[in-house]
Amino acid sequence: MTPGKELLFLALGGSGEIGMNANLYGCDGKWVMVDLGMTFSDPAYPGVELVFPDLEFIEERAEDLLGIVLTHGHEDHIGALPYLAADLGVPLFATPFTADLIRRKLEEQGLVNDVTLNVVENDGSLQLGPFGFRYLPLAHSIAEGNALLIDTPYGRVFHTGDWKLDDEPLIGVPSTPEALTKLGDEGVLALVCDSTNVFNPESSGSEGEVRDALIAAVKPLKGRALITTFASNVARLHTLGEVARATNRQLCVAGRSLDRIIAVAKANGYLLDLPELVDFDTAMGLPRREILIVATGGQGEPRAALARVAEGNHQIKLEEGDTVLFSSKVIPGNEIAIGRIQNRLAADGIQMITDRQADIHVSGHPGRPELAEMYRWIRPKVLVPVHGEMRHMAEQARLGLELGIPHAVVQKNGDLVRLAPGEPGVIGHERAGRLVLDGDVILPADGLTMGERRKLALNGQVSVAVALNSKGRLVGDPVLRPLGLPVEDDLDVFIAEAVEDVREAIEKPSPKGKGKGRGPQTSDDVQEAIRLAVRRAATRWTGKKPVVTVLMIEAG
Repeated sequence: MTPGKELLFLALGGSGEIGMNANLYGCDGKWVMVDLGMTFSDPAYPGVELVFPDLEFIEERAEDLLGIVLTHGHEDHIGALPYLAADLGVPLFATPFTADLIRRKLEEQGLVNDVTLNVVENDGSLQLGPFGFRYLPLAHSIAEGNALLIDTPYGRVFHTGDWKLDDEPLIGVPSTPEALTKLGDEGVLALVCDSTNVFNPESSGSEGEVRDALIAAVKPLKGRALITTFASNVARLHTLGEVARATNRQLCVAGRSLDRIIAVAKANGYLLDLPELVDFDTAMGLPRREILIVATGGQGEPRAALARVAEGNHQIKLEEGDTVLFSSKVIPGNEIAIGRIQNRLAADGIQMITDRQADIHVSGHPGRPELAEMYRWIRPKVLVPVHGEMRHMAEQARLGLELGIPHAVVQKNGDLVRLAPGEPGVIGHERAGRLVLDGDVILPADGLTMGERRKLALNGQVSVAVALNSKGRLVGDPVLRPLGLPVEDDLDVFIAEAVEDVREAIEKPSPKGKGKGRGPQTSDDVQEAIRLAVRRAATRWTGKKPVVTVLMIEAG
């Protein structure tokens, strides 16, 4: 598919899901990409931590791809760059803070010389073929959250990225209502808009309100206070510096991602008034009510600082009388992992405060009143909801139509949308899948390896080794080794019975009824007969259908 005299939109990630944002715009034979993110794995991909969008569609058209423009530095918008950008072979464009995060990621992967990274000044602009890009700052839970105003021959697109409205953002200066209204006055064809928080009937709230609530929550505490939040939330880190000062506590940071974000922020002019940090030994030596610890791991990540603190294997130690404050929202799917950590903390007598008990967190995404304000300012002809599950995007489309936007296009990953000319809508579907990072190898999420991994995880595995002579007769006893099969209480009896089933399968007449003599005629027949015999034995014993691997050895 090569775009003609038209303006197209195609999401390869982030539409129909939260995370893994990757959006394409096509115009006059060329494509540009906005964001290239990742998401974290789930139980559907055993042994996998990171999931990426499958870029096959644009890889096949890489000669027509002009560049990748990044809205901000969250992992679901830049996290796939170190793994996929080099193969696309196009330049990247980002504002200074985001570019610094990307550069460090590329350095870690040894790719800093393989990918061209261009720094665009805040409020800056760039031209890529028929596309003109202008960065417009919006409030979000990271420094330099930006919308993109995209000029094309067929109209202008306002691509929001992740955003919210905040009267007291603490970090950065968002575009004013007056500036956004002026854009609407000049005419906007399409609003491509964040849907994450569309079911929230209230505005997301201000970072300034969080600061006040955290000060109120920490001030009366007599023990150590540990606050966990998203490492990338630079505004929250600024807030926590103010909380430490207001409560007469010294600040300690636990988590490598926090160290990295603070370093990048300071290098780009943020967090310059953060209180001087104390190390772990100093923190543990201070009176308990004089230390405020900021730690990663609020989403239950097993290797993050909070999990290690809860398990008692971190230099930071908590005990009864101390308090952990969760200054973050629970990401759907992480409830069990977070609950596991909270239960460990509770068992040690540690008090916990979450955003359900106090206003110690605000979302970085717009609620319904904020969406309504943006519609009123921008006044697009077309609304394209993105960055949400299907229920979020469909609800935003309904909201936009109710509030007077003439057209709304509900699309999902792979839907090819024509924005102009003519009636906007889905005109086709292209392949949009998922890739997984399995160890150091990138694989299709729906490929052979993941399919086998799921079967192993669900049903276990049995290895069978048999030795046959030149006449196809057994030499010695078959050897079975089950793994992950629930026969541990009767293992020897199960193996003995399965061995007899293997003997019978080898020695019975050929099921094809061909030839003279006994047994299947080919080694493939023998192998399949053994496999089925062992699987039937396992099913008979356990109700499971394990993966059965057969090793046949020819003995003299």
